[in-house]
Amino acid sequence: QMEAWGDDYLAFADQGVDGGFYRSDATVDAAKGSALIIFYSTDLESTERKIVQAEGTIKQPTYHFPGGRRLHFTDPNGNEYAVWSDREDDGSQMG
Repeated sequence: QMEAWGDDYLAFADQGVDGGFYRSDATVDAAKGSALIIFYSTDLESTERKIVQAEGTIKQPTYHFPGGRRLHFTDPNGNEYAVWSDREDDGSQMG
């Protein structure tokens, strides 16, 4: 659930954690010590396409790690995020 509170704040809820984004000229970058927000997706490939369609940039392509796969991206403002999945490319559970 997303809700805009004026032009400078967007809140999200009902996804396991509540929070929000505010408009700022500052950007977050994990390499500079910022916290890395990691989203979950059941379909990482579809999520990657949506990121690119929304003018995001893939910063680190999909890679495997213990427990799944993930990628890092920046939004159009340059903020870094990641998306992970515990599912393989075809949507089946990893074994």
